[in-house]
Amino acid sequence: MGSKLYVGGLPYSATEQQLNDLFGAHGSVASVKIIADKFTGQSRGFGFVEMSSDSEASAAITALNGTDMGGRTLTVNEAKPIEQRSGGGGGFGGRGGGGKRDRW
Repeated sequence: MGSKLYVGGLPYSATEQQLNDLFGAHGSVASVKIIADKFTGQSRGFGFVEMSSDSEASAAITALNGTDMGGRTLTVNEAKPIEQRSGGGGGFGGRGGGGKRDRW
């Protein structure tokens, strides 16, 4: 088990300090990051908390998963590693757009 945790269901008004305090009751918190929309700066309702050890992370999951924070139910579990995304968009598979002009 890793010590980095995914925290979903956060109230949009939640602060990183509030998360630090909440998780700090279950062990030593190494870092906290709430994910925000890159255009508006508004919280997206989830974040990540890194605990100092696997045992502290496990204790935090057990204690906090399914609990209420600001009227929302928290989802707390082990964070999954970031998957590498392939570059570029789908497009038309190299066949072009297929507009009316292409139907000769």
